[in-house]
Amino acid sequence: MSGRKANVYFKNRLAGQLHETDCGFVFQYDPVYLANGKPISLTLPVRAEPYVSEKLPSFFEGLLPEGWYEEIVSKVLKVDPVDRFGMLLATCRDCVGAASIEPAE
Repeated sequence: MSGRKANVYFKNRLAGQLHETDCGFVFQYDPVYLANGKPISLTLPVRAEPYVSEKLPSFFEGLLPEGWYEEIVSKVLKVDPVDRFGMLLATCRDCVGAASIEPAE
């Protein structure tokens, strides 16, 4: 399933892109956002260097449904709950808070 990408918006402004790789995940702030954007999370301060992680970074993991709601969402949207990136793409276009995630074209 590697190769999928998501645009990450913060307060309706493109903040960066999250990529799924064979080794995990990479989050990179958008160059335009770097000029005067606020961090999307305390754990992801604004910087030019990409964030590389073997697991979905905790900020994004925290946006996902959990428990009984995750089970319902998984069945209704037909997304494997183990596929955290797929769940992120399926559920976080309009999630709670200032961040939103959309599949990158």
